[in-house]
Amino acid sequence: MINIDKVEDALKKKGYKLTKQRKSIIEVLIENTGKFLSVEDIYTECKVKYPKTNLSTVYRNMEILEDIDLVHKTSINGSSSSYEITCNECHHHHLICKNCGKTETIDYCPVDDITSKINNNGFTVTDHKLEIYGYCNSCNKKKKLEE
Repeated sequence: MINIDKVEDALKKKGYKLTKQRKSIIEVLIENTGKFLSVEDIYTECKVKYPKTNLSTVYRNMEILEDIDLVHKTSINGSSSSYEITCNECHHHHLICKNCGKTETIDYCPVDDITSKINNNGFTVTDHKLEIYGYCNSCNKKKKLEE
């Protein structure tokens, strides 16, 4: 499981410090592991932890955390970006509802099943992400009631 010490180590390896504001951002992300949060959501929760945090600081830090692969960024239905903290020990992918934005984690990785075929073609995979868009059970039920 990811914790603040692992994140701090990853930051240090890339030449970044764990400032109070950055720490509050990371704590919010860790507390919400498995959920995607908008920058505004992160900012709102950070203000409680560290009132001197400002929105531009959160935006800058999310870019840094994405650049060093500590967060996963996605956009649901063309909306603003949402972020989730990542960790190598818990590689996963997502099912994302196009109606309500609910996100579910799937621990299965289909890339593992096709890796040998990819390698046979001389292609080297360095990274991947899989997001499957559709409608969650609740939205499907509402849709059927409306019909």
